[in-house]
Amino acid sequence: MSVRKVLVADPIAEKGIELLNAAEGIEVDVKLGLSEDELIALAPNYEGIIVRSGVKITAPVIEAGSGVLRAIGRAGVGVDNIDIPTATKHGVVVMNTPAGNTISTAEHAFTLMMSLARHIPHAHKSVVEDRFKEGRKAFKGVELYNKTLAILGMGRIGGEFARRAMGFGMRVVAYDPYLAASKAKNMRVELCATVDEAVEQADFITLHMPKTPETTHLINAERLKKMKPGVRIINCARGGLVDEEALLAAIKEGKVAGAAFDVFEVEPPPADYELLQREEMVFTPHLGASTEEAQENVGIEIAEAIRDRLLHGAVINAVNMPNLDESTLKEIGPYMSLSETMAKLLSQIAPNQPDFFRIEYSGKVSDIDTTLVTRSALKGYLETGGTSGSTNYLNAPSIAEERGIRVTESRPAETCDFTDLITITVGNDSEQVAVAGTFFGPQPRIVKVREHNIDATPEGHLLIIENSDSPGVVGALGKVLGESDINIANMSLSRRSQRGGQALSILNVDSAVSEEVLEKIIEIDGINSAKTVQL
Repeated sequence: MSVRKVLVADPIAEKGIELLNAAEGIEVDVKLGLSEDELIALAPNYEGIIVRSGVKITAPVIEAGSGVLRAIGRAGVGVDNIDIPTATKHGVVVMNTPAGNTISTAEHAFTLMMSLARHIPHAHKSVVEDRFKEGRKAFKGVELYNKTLAILGMGRIGGEFARRAMGFGMRVVAYDPYLAASKAKNMRVELCATVDEAVEQADFITLHMPKTPETTHLINAERLKKMKPGVRIINCARGGLVDEEALLAAIKEGKVAGAAFDVFEVEPPPADYELLQREEMVFTPHLGASTEEAQENVGIEIAEAIRDRLLHGAVINAVNMPNLDESTLKEIGPYMSLSETMAKLLSQIAPNQPDFFRIEYSGKVSDIDTTLVTRSALKGYLETGGTSGSTNYLNAPSIAEERGIRVTESRPAETCDFTDLITITVGNDSEQVAVAGTFFGPQPRIVKVREHNIDATPEGHLLIIENSDSPGVVGALGKVLGESDINIANMSLSRRSQRGGQALSILNVDSAVSEEVLEKIIEIDGINSAKTVQL
């Protein structure tokens, strides 16, 4: 077994490193505090790199490792320090650990809310500074009981926060564009249609969303004006979800009673960061995942993900492609292989300058998630068709889009003659060509090319012949191949329903057919076209 090398560039739990070292076929190097230039120099030596938030995996680093680097693991949730578009372009899977620090982050955010409600940090300071009596008068807090909490983002962490809030007798409303109404009902939260609807009724607001162009400054000056006087805001998710200048203005106006931050737009916050001077604020230095349990969990989780990716091809918690665990890979792997092979064949016989790429699923295959099957087909078609650069499962859809190829999936309602059937059609306004494939037992078969029903094995060197259905053609073809010392391993013939029409033959041959031999074949009377296909 070849050795897969993994670079650990940020500190992770020792149990995670032990797990990788224990895996047969994995070799681990721990090298901390590397500069970008050092990472660029090392990247070509590693198939996997593990980081936390300290090390940045930039485009130059990924490009330096292109062709070798297969996976980047982030021991944590946020992947802001990884250039995901460049990783996707070069076929590098980026994985994180969304579950490992769920409890830790939810508990920390909840602690911030309680500290904010009862002024805990400032009250503590008053005791330490011998201002005991002054503190008792100054730091009158509010109860959580019977207050309305708005949760923006109801993923794992938001869900755990909601459970704890309900335990304190809070009414919970939530905004999450991806949360189904039935799921919200089961969680006993009131689902709001918009962010504004959620925050306008809230006494406390907690954010648990990723930072995207859509969520940056989700809490802004306009939205702050719509909130209740005396609202309190907690951000333990990502810096930049709250417009910090607008928040400062709202605090000065008395609109916002206080806010608690574990994350900041700029970390660490600069010396002139005015919010630091405000008694209404509670701060912690990005401690959401900083528990012994969370650090151990994310270290183990990312180590397992990198190991399974490099040794078994599994993809878990990826941020730039669908998940593919070992059991799923076992189920859909044959379909991925068949569709990729079919598309490779199609790319060599289909018209140039296609407008569309259509893939249809019939039978059992139509009941599974075929996202990766379609990506496999696109990869096979584009890389064989001479696409510049490297085509892979990750970037195939974007490359097709760049080339103006419209990609569609469908599942025809009508029944077919096969237990499973995948049909790929490529073409433009002038011409289109279809290829269909299935399985006979475990063996893949091509069962249709153009309008011809056929039974061909999709492997090795293929010779595809279109000819008139007349006597002597097959014999003459066999003679030319025999004289050229090319052995026929398998041959499948198909003709239109009527005798004397057009026929199609697919031959599996043991060696490549040269251009010289191909010219001799085309000269045979009755043969209209001959193409070689390498799979």
